[in-house]
Amino acid sequence: MQDAAPEQAAERLPALVVGAGPAGLMAAEALGAAGVPVVIAEALAAPARKFLMAGKSGLNLTKAEPFEPFLAAYAEAGPRLRPMLEAFGPDEVCRWAEGLGQPVFAGSTGRVFPNAMKASPLLRAWLGRLAGQGVQLRRRWRWAGWDHDTSVFETPEGPRRVAAGVTILAFGGASWARLGSTGAWAGPLIQAGLPLAPFAPANVGLKVDWSGPMARHFGLPVKGVALRAGAGPWHRGEFVISARGLEGGGIYALSRPLRDGAPLVADLLPDRTPDWVADRLSRPRGKASLSNHLRKALGLDPARLALLMEFGRPLPEGPALAARIKALPIAHAGPRSIDEAISTAGGLMWQALDPDLMLTARPGTFAAGEMLDWEAPTGGYLLTACLATGRWAGQAAARRLAR
Repeated sequence: MQDAAPEQAAERLPALVVGAGPAGLMAAEALGAAGVPVVIAEALAAPARKFLMAGKSGLNLTKAEPFEPFLAAYAEAGPRLRPMLEAFGPDEVCRWAEGLGQPVFAGSTGRVFPNAMKASPLLRAWLGRLAGQGVQLRRRWRWAGWDHDTSVFETPEGPRRVAAGVTILAFGGASWARLGSTGAWAGPLIQAGLPLAPFAPANVGLKVDWSGPMARHFGLPVKGVALRAGAGPWHRGEFVISARGLEGGGIYALSRPLRDGAPLVADLLPDRTPDWVADRLSRPRGKASLSNHLRKALGLDPARLALLMEFGRPLPEGPALAARIKALPIAHAGPRSIDEAISTAGGLMWQALDPDLMLTARPGTFAAGEMLDWEAPTGGYLLTACLATGRWAGQAAARRLAR
């Protein structure tokens, strides 16, 4: 593609949002609600592709729990996110979805879903609201960086330059590149001297080099297990044995310490004491094989028994076997790649932003969503923070224009 001609005039807009994911759409909604004309530039042919993909298996909007435990899920980013989540937290997310005609419910774990259990009806209603506000969506407009005070885009019609009164960047992270989150935006930001923390996979499965006999167990869910990373707390959660390793919520919740090298340990019988396990194992097994004895005496299902045989052999005897069942080391080859992760850690560092999420080095330009340097586990935390930061940046941008 040829470079933009030097004499090409930049289009002038009141407000520009770059990225049509949840953060960008919420920023546009906040600007539109303030009466500001908004243009959204989206690199792909359709908006919110990752949002739609996440909603195929049940769109987890947020988590119904007290605010302080909710905020704690964001770890060291919690203090920076606090005012945004106080303004638009779980209760507000629920009311917002219901305002779009999508009633919600909370499951037994507190996870909140729309009754429709998918993202497409919510997205259609949301885009309809934005259209009613006069928001324009330009598709296949890929941001290529800045030229002084203008944003440069690669479009089907050739290079275009835009000068906006306010700009909100909502690029997303660096996972699921086919859905638009490529992380390619990092290059121009680094060139502009903005500080970025390196990307790392978050909410991601583990690679495991399985032995041959494990193949027959691929696809089995693992339930009734507690996991611990390093010296951290025990965590209850389900996961799946797959051909490439272990994946699922129970693993994702420990992504951060595992990514940092903490060893993984499983308690295959978290509701039983070591003495109970040892007592059951001491009973005569007769002619039963060890596998059958373990299955019958302890109630181990095929998935947990397979993990014990894979990671626990050679199996010791007596109390040592009970101890291994209660703290089974899980050998793995580290996290899967960033592109296979549900989300990413790293991104634009907080030190580059003021409390309004405006870039201190580029007044009038704001940033929101997963491109910021924060991470959180699955369970509604990711989407809530994307919506909250998008709304916060959009409202701050509207205030700046109104000055």
